[in-house]
Amino acid sequence: MPEQIYANTRRTPRFPFTAEAEITLRDGSWLPAQLCELSSRGCYMDTLEPIPVGTELVLSICDGLNTCELPGRVIYEHGGGGLGITGMGVVFGEMQAQQHSTIDAWIESAATGTTQFPEALPRV
Repeated sequence: MPEQIYANTRRTPRFPFTAEAEITLRDGSWLPAQLCELSSRGCYMDTLEPIPVGTELVLSICDGLNTCELPGRVIYEHGGGGLGITGMGVVFGEMQAQQHSTIDAWIESAATGTTQFPEALPRV
């Protein structure tokens, strides 16, 4: 199975992480996705439509509080055993400082099992 090959060659650990995502392809079409795992270099997600390996995309990830939009490329995909769900590994492209900061905060939350909330606004 291709996922096992990548598990042996990963440079950074993956953490369980659930978030809604939207994939935008080069032709402007988009489809919803669900993130299942996150690392500093990429993620694993499920979609209802397969996306070919090598496809470049823009991934918008939302954890309910924060959104991070970044480029990516599908590095492997596999079917969900007849359930109509396709899983795929995506490697992130070049990220800006704010994108790194958001991904790092999500990883820290996933690694420690804590949820980070924005600071409360002062009472008036």
